[in-house]
Amino acid sequence: MANTEGGQKFDRILVGVDDSEDAQLAFRYAIREARQSNARLIITSILEDDNVNVFQALSKDFVHGERSALAKHIEDYRQLALRAGVKQVDTVIEEGDPGETIVKRVIPATKADLLIVGSLSKTGVRKYFGSQAAYMAKYSPISVMIVR
Repeated sequence: MANTEGGQKFDRILVGVDDSEDAQLAFRYAIREARQSNARLIITSILEDDNVNVFQALSKDFVHGERSALAKHIEDYRQLALRAGVKQVDTVIEEGDPGETIVKRVIPATKADLLIVGSLSKTGVRKYFGSQAAYMAKYSPISVMIVR
């Protein structure tokens, strides 16, 4: 277990990513923290249900295609973390509302003990104004770091 400034120990760091600038900063911070503390880094991205219209939702090919593209994208993040010196890197892709899905499904499944997220998401900037990060900070059962 690694010590942080406050004395808390983190072994499993979960970072939520999309293509927003804040998420990129959170990802870089998570890499640095995982490398320094020799922690496992778990990279997650959520395929949002509300980005899919009813016809697309009925098409298994559409959802499969979207998920495949996201899987390739998150694998690129994984390779970056490995090249940056993180020794253990896992990835998780889920579907649903990002904040709720991360808090209720991803954190329990991964047994993460620190969540790092950006303050604004790519799709959520206009729609949510940071409410995803606020939701996670309020309801997460683990420590949350929100990166600006």
